[in-house]
Amino acid sequence: MALNKMEDFKFDGKERLPVNYVKGIMQPVPTCNIWDQIWNFQAKSDDLLIATYPKAGLEQAEQMPSPRTLKTHLPIQMLPPSFLEKNCKIIYVARNPKDNMVSYYHFQKMNKALPDPGTWEEYFETFLAGKVCWGSWHDHVKGWWKAKDQYRILYLFYEDLKKNPKHEIQKLAEFIGKNLDYEVLDKILHHSSFDVMKQNPMANYTTIPTEIMNHSISPFMRKGTVGDWKNHFTVAQNERFDEDYKKKMADTSLTFHFQFS
Repeated sequence: MALNKMEDFKFDGKERLPVNYVKGIMQPVPTCNIWDQIWNFQAKSDDLLIATYPKAGLEQAEQMPSPRTLKTHLPIQMLPPSFLEKNCKIIYVARNPKDNMVSYYHFQKMNKALPDPGTWEEYFETFLAGKVCWGSWHDHVKGWWKAKDQYRILYLFYEDLKKNPKHEIQKLAEFIGKNLDYEVLDKILHHSSFDVMKQNPMANYTTIPTEIMNHSISPFMRKGTVGDWKNHFTVAQNERFDEDYKKKMADTSLTFHFQFS
C-alpha cells in the first residue's frame, strides 16, 4: 500500500533509500519497517482499490471519507487480506513490459526513494531478474490476472486506455456503478489525457521536493506512449527479452500489445 508517505519517515533525499525484502519481494526499508501495519490494514467494503505494477500508467492511500479510493503497487500475494475478505472492487492496470521497463528505469533515475538503477544495460538485467522494488513484472501481472475471476477485479491494459480511452473509461464507470452522460465522459477524457495530466501538479508530482524527485533528470510523467521501448532496446536485448518473456509467460493466457499497428 502507498501508506508510506515521504514525510512520514523524514526522507531528505541526501542519499537513496535502502531496500530490504518482505516475503521475498524487494521494498524500500520504510515500507519493510511498517509491514505489519500494512498487512493488517482494514479495508472497508466500499473501498475502491487501484493496483498497478510501478509505472504502469496510474500512480498513496489517503485518510478519506468513504467511499475511499486507495492505490497500491503490491503483488496480489502481498495484498492485505481484508481487501479480498471484504470483496472490495479492484481495478488493475497492466502495461506491456518493454515500455514498463523503460518507464521504471527513468523513474528510478529521478527518484531517490528508489535504488539507483545504474546504466540502462545494468537495469535491463535487473528488471529481467525481477530484482526491483515490488518484484518481478511477470509475476505481478500474472498473479493479478489469475485472481481476476475469483474476486471483483477489473483488469485493464494501458495500451487499450491509450488506443480507445472512451471505451475503457465507460467500462471502468460501469464497473464502479457510475452512469456517465456524454458531457461528463468528455470532461473525464480531457482531464485524464496524458498532456493535461502532465501539466497538473496534482498528477505530475512536481510538488515533491527536487532533492527527492528530480524532474530535470526525467519528468515523472515522461512520454506516456506505446512503443517507446524501441528507442532504448538494442536488437540483441530485444531478442533476449522475447526469449525470456516466452518462457516466463508460457503458463498464462495473458497477452500484451508492444506497439500499435
